[in-house]
Amino acid sequence: MSMRPEGLPEVPEQTVMVARAAFPQGSLAIRVRDRLAEVFADEPFASAFGVRGAPGLSPGVLCLVTVLQFAEDLTDRQAAAMAVRAIDWKYALGAELTDTGFDASVLSRFRSRLSDNGMERVVFDRLLEYCVEEGLVAAGGRQRTDSTHVISAVRDLNRLELAGESVRAALEALAVAAPSWLAGQVDVAEFAHRYGPRVDGWRMPASQTKRDRLAQVFGQDALALCRAAWSPGTPPWIREIESVQILRQILVQTYYLSTDTRGREVIKKRAADDEGVPPGHRRLASPYDADARWAAKGEGLFWMGYKVHLTETCDTPTEAEAEAEAGVRAAPNLITDVCTTDATVPDVKATAPVQQRLAEHGIRPAEHYLDSGYPSADLIAAALKQGTRMVTPVLLDHSAQAKAHAGFDKSAFIIDWRARQVRCPAGKTSAHWNPVKQHGTDAIVITFGVRTCRPCPFRDQCTSSAKGRRMLTLRPREPEEALTQARAEQKTETWKAKYALRAGVEGTINQALDITGIRRARYRGLPKVRLQHAFSATALNVIRLDAHWTGHDQHHTRSSRLERLAYRLTA
Repeated sequence: MSMRPEGLPEVPEQTVMVARAAFPQGSLAIRVRDRLAEVFADEPFASAFGVRGAPGLSPGVLCLVTVLQFAEDLTDRQAAAMAVRAIDWKYALGAELTDTGFDASVLSRFRSRLSDNGMERVVFDRLLEYCVEEGLVAAGGRQRTDSTHVISAVRDLNRLELAGESVRAALEALAVAAPSWLAGQVDVAEFAHRYGPRVDGWRMPASQTKRDRLAQVFGQDALALCRAAWSPGTPPWIREIESVQILRQILVQTYYLSTDTRGREVIKKRAADDEGVPPGHRRLASPYDADARWAAKGEGLFWMGYKVHLTETCDTPTEAEAEAEAGVRAAPNLITDVCTTDATVPDVKATAPVQQRLAEHGIRPAEHYLDSGYPSADLIAAALKQGTRMVTPVLLDHSAQAKAHAGFDKSAFIIDWRARQVRCPAGKTSAHWNPVKQHGTDAIVITFGVRTCRPCPFRDQCTSSAKGRRMLTLRPREPEEALTQARAEQKTETWKAKYALRAGVEGTINQALDITGIRRARYRGLPKVRLQHAFSATALNVIRLDAHWTGHDQHHTRSSRLERLAYRLTA
């Protein structure tokens, strides 16, 4: 398939006339076409298309269709139908009134082409560049970030179901790709009886003994199939089939192969306490989505899938009011970054990449509001060096003294970084200053001498060590000082009032859930889920820009009729 970079076609005169008559006040699709046509250009996608072959549909047009699709939460079939019957969509796409549109499968193939070429964020980034050029987003302001869980597009499987369904998935793929080879390796009739219907808990025996036997059968079938695929006489492309590769990984993570006292080969299901299981970030959870992972948050949330982080600009209410009084329409809060990971990646791992992407777009914030899952001492210090102050609660001192609110915690000690010594509340200095590595990060272990601590009258308030001496663990100077300052600030009422601004990002997540269904993956695999979230964020920005253009900005707060009555009576 080839592409000639042309961008959105001119809107036919007849389409303009009918669209203006049908929508005298305009619509979202019409305003997007009139104001954002340059965002949906073809040139950024040139590398994903060839120069020979039949010409394909314009990538810019398909991107606009996809953005409108997410803005209205439509399926592929519904979006393809809207491109035929909706006058404002025809206007946006520059189509003739008699245009018959395209097949819905085009959208699926287009998404695959984008994800295969790493172009998931192209439209989102281009729209962000437009907002920067228009002065709607700039460096030095305030931005906030939060994450939410995303449920994968495949069903949840327990370990027994996963073992059987992975064999079934491999058999289904081989039955299409290599039917003759498969028939020569397994008893097709027997396997069809066992793996014809999908494997689920409703059809499994109730007895635990029978379930254990079934797990062993699944393991034996998986082992036989893998050995056949990796035997010397098998064509190499057989083992390159994705379902076969996944079967091999699930076999290793679920079963343990050993030899009994008689020399017989025994395969059994792994137990976490005996044979061990892989860590969560490596453990496959479905044969149909190799990127989905199980994760938990707190005691009430347990899901299989992904996690998405949304970052947006945020003005304080007083700033919005001041701009309104000055006759200037306040800029809308716009999403500036979207980051999707598998479910096991902690929030703290996303902080640096998010800030790096904001810096690359020239919109690094002066203040970045985050919850307690995002910061670390190193990240706070590194952000300060780059001109960004992270407004976020940090973990407090977890020493026994700090938890008990009695005795001398770390804040009671005076650190002399130049002399590489620490002075305790009794006026004594430390004996040892040892730089070390702890969990892959730099740290400093401070030790006071036994002869200093044992006779000290404050020893019971300072340490309960059997050796009778106090030890402290510090970070290097810059992270430690940044952490100390953050701990002191977050105890003040001023900081608490300021940090309340972060809560607004919850509304953005709720809007993304209501409009685009962001908490449910539409597609399988991390690249396509990233594409889904990038287009979801683009659609939200388009909706917010449209509200800004039409004067319905989100700074106007909602109030109930009862509240308005109370205001009138008070006045």
